[in-house]
Amino acid sequence: MATVELTKDNFNDVVSQQGTVFVDFWASWCGPCRMFAPVFEKAAEQHADIVFGKVNTEEQVELAQAFGISSIPTLMAVRDGVVLYSEPGALPEPAFEQLIGKVREVDMDEVRREIAETD
Repeated sequence: MATVELTKDNFNDVVSQQGTVFVDFWASWCGPCRMFAPVFEKAAEQHADIVFGKVNTEEQVELAQAFGISSIPTLMAVRDGVVLYSEPGALPEPAFEQLIGKVREVDMDEVRREIAETD
């Protein structure tokens, strides 16, 4: 599956859906972003059941500010509308695949219980 360009107009619709979404906050001038891009694209092709979205922080300043993005690339993992991971840095392919596996393994019922207990 190809990556999806995320904007302020479609971001909430995409990340609030059921399932897993990985979001890459990037910019064209960022060397590490350009190095991570092929890794992200390859994962998008290999994991058709996951949505892979990209936010160009130069064009989507409001989104970057809303999530406090101060370093790029920043990778975010959202599952069933809940942010499970958000860290700056370009991951090498094996580490990204490992992260994808860990996100798949999360017990979302447990996560929802924990969220309910803190509210």
